[in-house]
Amino acid sequence: MVAQELLNPTPAGLFCAAGGFHIDPPRPVERALITHAHSDHARPGHGAVLATAETLDLMRLRYGDGFAQKTQAAAYGKTIRIGSVGVTFHPAGHVLGSAQIAVEGSGQRIVASGDYKDVADPTCAPFAPLHCEVFVSEATFGLPVFRHGNPMAEVAKLLHSTTLFPERAHIVGAYALGKAQRVIALLRQAGYDRPIYIHGAIEAFSRYYASRGVELGEIRLARDAAKTELAGAIAIAPPSALKGVWTRRFPDPVTAFASGFMRVRARARQRQIELPLVISDHADWTGLTATIAATGAAEVWVTHGEADALVHWCKANGRDARPLHLGYGEEDEQGEAAETAQA
Repeated sequence: MVAQELLNPTPAGLFCAAGGFHIDPPRPVERALITHAHSDHARPGHGAVLATAETLDLMRLRYGDGFAQKTQAAAYGKTIRIGSVGVTFHPAGHVLGSAQIAVEGSGQRIVASGDYKDVADPTCAPFAPLHCEVFVSEATFGLPVFRHGNPMAEVAKLLHSTTLFPERAHIVGAYALGKAQRVIALLRQAGYDRPIYIHGAIEAFSRYYASRGVELGEIRLARDAAKTELAGAIAIAPPSALKGVWTRRFPDPVTAFASGFMRVRARARQRQIELPLVISDHADWTGLTATIAATGAAEVWVTHGEADALVHWCKANGRDARPLHLGYGEEDEQGEAAETAQA
């Protein structure tokens, strides 16, 4: 069996004819397997959805109970037979509930990574590479310039800034699902025990993370706080809120942004970010290349991001590789912008 007979790229996403399902389809389909709950991968309107229990819960928070006609929860490591193939969900280390999906049939295994990172994260199960014949890898940070470094060092920069400017609020831009909760958890790991203030678009996701045992400490809605209370405080908001009227409640705020793209100074200047924090929920160049090598895959399909550089690296290292264009975006910007406007 050639790889395309097991999993085939189509305009509706990666399609498995033998199982009658798509993985992370960009438009409604009869049966969808979803790697994680970010809106560029998890769309509403499918007939049936198979995903981890956390991903299903987060989709309900985002879209409501009727986001699909039927749902089924997948446990990590447990193979489910669909048609003539087996599918198994494994941790992707991206956000809570995120998964790599292994599709197996006729002695061949293809692993669709979704989005992933290979560094420790207190908010989700850790990633581990899976041996396979074909690996479908993201490439959000698929350029050698992207080396994320130690996230705790970036948190230390934030805390140092709060000591330098104790009278100023610090507002950290972080995507509402996943990144925001990780930043809060990292602050707690660093010993910061004061209340952390959040934008309304982050509240439901954060409460859910806490219900799943993620230690976030005391979080408060910024809209309920007096301006004097916010002096010297740390607040977390979706990036789309950083330049909006929401920030006017904060005294002389220092604007920060947690993203792997903050490695590029021009990005920080374009966004008028005073304190760039290189914290990413995606693998950097080292993580991408190390993961591909660890899978042992002879063939690599590269999805969204800087696909060309990663394809070139694969070919230079003896692997067949090609880019796929499946319509995924940068993090969760579309879903976040809508939720920010509603909060």
